[in-house]
Amino acid sequence: MTDSLFRRKPIVPERREGEQTLVRTLGWPHLIALGVGAIVGTGILTLIGVGADKAGPAVILSFGIAGLICACAALAYAEMATMIPASGSAYTYSYVVIGELLAWIVGWSLILEYSLVVSAVAVGWSGYAAPLLQAWAGFPMALMQGPELGGIVNLPAIAIIAVVAGLLLVGTRESATLNALLVLVKIAALVVFVAVALPAFDAANLEPFSPYGFAKHMGPDGVERGVMAAAAIIFFAFYGFDAIATAAEEAKNPDRDLKIGIVGSMVACVAIYIAVAVTAVGAIAYTRFANSPEPLALILRELGSPLAAQYLAVSAVIALPTVILAFFYGQSRIFFTMARDGLLPAGLAKLSARGTPVRITIFTALVVAVLAGFIPLGELAALANAGTLAAFTAVSLCMLIMRRRAPDAPRTFRTPLPWVVGGIAVLGCIYLFFSLPVQTQLWFVAWNIGGLAVYFLYARRNAVVG
Repeated sequence: MTDSLFRRKPIVPERREGEQTLVRTLGWPHLIALGVGAIVGTGILTLIGVGADKAGPAVILSFGIAGLICACAALAYAEMATMIPASGSAYTYSYVVIGELLAWIVGWSLILEYSLVVSAVAVGWSGYAAPLLQAWAGFPMALMQGPELGGIVNLPAIAIIAVVAGLLLVGTRESATLNALLVLVKIAALVVFVAVALPAFDAANLEPFSPYGFAKHMGPDGVERGVMAAAAIIFFAFYGFDAIATAAEEAKNPDRDLKIGIVGSMVACVAIYIAVAVTAVGAIAYTRFANSPEPLALILRELGSPLAAQYLAVSAVIALPTVILAFFYGQSRIFFTMARDGLLPAGLAKLSARGTPVRITIFTALVVAVLAGFIPLGELAALANAGTLAAFTAVSLCMLIMRRRAPDAPRTFRTPLPWVVGGIAVLGCIYLFFSLPVQTQLWFVAWNIGGLAVYFLYARRNAVVG
């Protein structure tokens, strides 16, 4: 079994001599804030415009479908997180339940997901901040845009990544507390949007409700459209609760705090998103904000509320770093756990005196800063969705397998109707994956072919199981 590609870790592994362990400093309020901070961000602030372009007013349905699939996956995560309260999220669950090879694929996919999300959000934040820096400080635009936009390097994106990395190096609890405060700023901005735009709701703006149909298809203009095409992209707006599962070893009471954090953050965000989506498509015709880089602010300006629009934009600049922090945190913990297991260089798992993984945080910062500063992301951002869908599918399968393999094992949280919920999560994620652009699917396959090469050349020989 030791040489098998499907060798598994024990559910509660024995601590190896000298093994680095994380410090338990987080309560459930920190975890809910971490989840909401990751979920509510560039997705709702920008992707509602992309979704409206692909689905019309039926983008409301796209949000509902993506939210349902994510909610089912979240329930599976909550059960697995309380059964296996160890850092590493989907990677660790897959290692324990299915085996090393799938765990590597899932971990490699999570590295892709988190890196692209951190980089993309940093570039999005820079898009809000750059005009302010140019107007207030005369900072040259060439140093605030990547080469794909005619610039040299995106320094604001690199700077915000450095700031977030510094927060994580200071300490997990301190950065989580600041994150909670910034999450409140972000939620307040969305509440203001709904309060200002909802009185302008006009049912006529919902007609025709689904002009592009349900399934993904190629339109005459070469753009893939349909409710599911929109849902596959909007899916980006919902995930983030999985970052909570990466905090298992730092939760004060993981049996209680993880399930409250995961389920609580998803319930809050589904409610927020549906309210914002209904308000947006009802306030003005969707064609007026489809594909806008700042759809919610545009809607407010169209409604004659420039001050509210400006407040929303400033709030985004202040609060978007919460998304970077949450995914940066998750990325560093995935790296940390894989390094501790020997699948990546073990030296990366060294902790500081404050109990934070210094080397892995700095390494992660360098990787995502290069992506944000120089590499054109473009449609590759959809790769983040592909990686997440792979992880969500794996976790849902793990939950179903454990229900069959160990039905009486201790579970402080049990997913209701597990075969229904798990089935919706697995089949829904697979359907969403095939609703992604074909180019994205090909890039995802290429990424994992490269990952398998790393696994067989290095990780498999150095893995430490048990």
